[in-house]
Amino acid sequence: MNPKSKPTLTNLLPYNTFGISAFAEEFIDIDSVEQLQNFIKSKTIMPILILGGGSNMLFTKNYEGIVLKSSFKGISLEKENETHVWVKAAGGENWHNLVMYCVKMNYGGIENLSLIPGTVGAAPMQNIGAYGVEIKETFDGLEAIDMATGKLQTFNNEQCQFGYRESIFKHKAKGKYFITSVTFKLNKNPKVNTSYGDIKALLTEWHIDNPTIVDVSNAIIKIRQSKLPNPALLGNAGSFFKNPVIDSSHFEILKKEYQDIKSFPSAKGKVKIPAAWLIEKAGWKGKRIGNIGVHEKQALVLVNYGEGTGKEVIDLAYKIIDSVIEKFGIELNTEVNII
Repeated sequence: MNPKSKPTLTNLLPYNTFGISAFAEEFIDIDSVEQLQNFIKSKTIMPILILGGGSNMLFTKNYEGIVLKSSFKGISLEKENETHVWVKAAGGENWHNLVMYCVKMNYGGIENLSLIPGTVGAAPMQNIGAYGVEIKETFDGLEAIDMATGKLQTFNNEQCQFGYRESIFKHKAKGKYFITSVTFKLNKNPKVNTSYGDIKALLTEWHIDNPTIVDVSNAIIKIRQSKLPNPALLGNAGSFFKNPVIDSSHFEILKKEYQDIKSFPSAKGKVKIPAAWLIEKAGWKGKRIGNIGVHEKQALVLVNYGEGTGKEVIDLAYKIIDSVIEKFGIELNTEVNII
């Protein structure tokens, strides 16, 4: 037995930000390539779940297998030229800590992704994004261990097949690789992105005319803290649903009935609708059912008020999906991984 193995039937409650109690048959912290490769050589026949920060995970039942927790640590400067730096971070590093490191060093590109929960290794899986930025824009490459062979493999930007909250690791390569490190190409002469109105408004309130990446990061942290619940105080996994993309013709029909409808342009003449707007208009914002509910300040966030179960959360999610389809003819898809 690996010396870091936890006792049989480990409660995963401390390892998911929803604060859901679910048990795994075995739980192992993985903090080195050698340890992971030795595990793979053991040829276990049990199912394996790779877990980062647990910030995008909903357990609806016990996990009848082995949970491998990514605990790789370290941030390093790989190379640089006159205009850019390549920063490599271990897969188990806290994402926000990496952002703060880069902001402190004035390495621009990921400051708009401040305060997003989770680990570095999970970031490319989800192609995390916020406030007009996605990691695919600064992503240079990653290293991962093939869970079938134990061999180290690299993936470049194209190979990751990034999409809106999507990558190859959510589909074709799901569960097949353990991401050990990610490298980002960042700008030494940052150009700030303040395209979202909330950012501009707050910077104006602070009387900042020429914002730096520190200012943008501070503004986003302030905005997120004002709108989103702290998982340490109220169980949640952040945005539970993706923003749906619909045909322009469908949008025009909705716009006639709902003049206040929110939207963003998308590719190929499509329109992206904020899921939070749809959920709020369907009457779910702030609604509580027993131990779970929809957050009072952000309709996109489902919350666990304590002692809630994964089944209760997913049941609520399905009710929301059904009501949005009925009212708008739009189907919401979940952003959270459901086990």
